[in-house]
Amino acid sequence: MPTIDKAIAGLGEGPLPEHRCREHLWPLFSRTIAAVPRSGEIYLANHSLGRPLDRTAEDVQSALDEWYNGLDRAWGPWSEAMRQYRGLVARLIGCSREDAVVHKTSAGQGLRTALNLLTPKSGRPRVLTTRGEFDACDFILKAYAQKGVIDLDFVESDLVVRFDADAIAERITEQHELVVVSTTFFSTGQILEGVERVVDSAHEHGAMILLDTYHTAGAMPMSFDALHADFAIGGNYKYTRGGSGACWLAIREDHLDDEKLRPVDTGWFAKADHFHFTRGDEAMYAPGGDGWQEGTPALLCMVQALAGLEFVLGVGLDRLRDYSVDQRAFLADCLRECGAEVIDDEPRGAFLLVPADDPGEFGAALRERGVVTDGRLDPRGKGHVRFCPDVLNTRDEMSRAAEIVARAWATA
Repeated sequence: MPTIDKAIAGLGEGPLPEHRCREHLWPLFSRTIAAVPRSGEIYLANHSLGRPLDRTAEDVQSALDEWYNGLDRAWGPWSEAMRQYRGLVARLIGCSREDAVVHKTSAGQGLRTALNLLTPKSGRPRVLTTRGEFDACDFILKAYAQKGVIDLDFVESDLVVRFDADAIAERITEQHELVVVSTTFFSTGQILEGVERVVDSAHEHGAMILLDTYHTAGAMPMSFDALHADFAIGGNYKYTRGGSGACWLAIREDHLDDEKLRPVDTGWFAKADHFHFTRGDEAMYAPGGDGWQEGTPALLCMVQALAGLEFVLGVGLDRLRDYSVDQRAFLADCLRECGAEVIDDEPRGAFLLVPADDPGEFGAALRERGVVTDGRLDPRGKGHVRFCPDVLNTRDEMSRAAEIVARAWATA
């Protein structure tokens, strides 16, 4: 069985031609590839659930073997796997300190960590966000507001359902303590150009800022350090093929040991020398990012994400992004040639949109015809179906998918 390193070495340098992806990368996904002839499906939901490598199952089995064979001695290799996970995510998002990345089982868990740090300037803490945030963040923020824990302000999209960084920056006031905004919006794929201006405005007004990077990290290069945001959240469910439960919170370096920002979302893994079980009269946090951990970690979630992270970093985010842009443009051309309406305006993330009055129904109709994707409503309630090819999709598949989509779209 080929290793990730050997497969990537075989690619050579430069752009990713389809035939070399098939020759060198596809063998790393033999289980996924083998399932295609059985199902006959064209999988274009890579923006939703990424397809796993063969090694993912091997890594999880190896971690289980450590448990079966070594019992509590498994904590040695398990702890090393956790360190590897944090280091790989740090490289993925351009974070210079691997301990600044803390595993969470959901991105929302990371948001709650930030929310529970807030100390109100007067009354309740005030949070600013947009109408375009993912359901998890949107729901959590509304739940906090409904319970009277925070006051919540929203920035609306413009009439073409786009968010403007300057408009968001201008809405931040001295009363806001936290700003929550996506770097790439989940329902439309819009990349928020100028997000650094939002970060600067938040800091100028004395607020912290949390960036939701779920549709950025792994889909394109990014630099958490360069953005100077206080926090970022994301996960490995999509573009890095890591499955559920493998998410993270990244913390700006100068917050890691700030006594005023010690998290209350915590647990025994955040203790200094936690395996020694010593106690004092106060909560003694581990130094750095380790003091931001919580209870016993969901270790297997991190293990299952390792292969996908190594794959994406090995191939290279620049190359994968360029390949994604080319694939998306090809698919958009095919769809338009078949008579379908396509939304593929730039700058955008890894997927394009086809309008649909009822995206759930339209997506189900496509699945019946052999094209797997999904649908969402944009912030103004208009429906779209999202399409995201990746290195396991061929141009032939995309051409056939476009014909199927056009027929379904014409009768929808």
